[in-house]
Amino acid sequence: MEFTIRDEYIELCKLLKAANLVMSGGEGKRVVAEGMVTVDGELETRKRCKIRPGQIVRFGDREIEVRGEPDRS
Repeated sequence: MEFTIRDEYIELCKLLKAANLVMSGGEGKRVVAEGMVTVDGELETRKRCKIRPGQIVRFGDREIEVRGEPDRS
């Protein structure tokens, strides 16, 4: 799935909740802390890891490709 962010980054646990992969922020923090999430193929255990456009987040069998909003200038 693709997920577009408006800002420079989104925190990992917030991304999981916003993408509807977890039911709450607390669940997002737990799955990250338990080593169930990878970012660009590497295990990530920092709940507030900054995820930027171009990165790939995987949780279980779901993959999120993070995109930035197109430059409108």
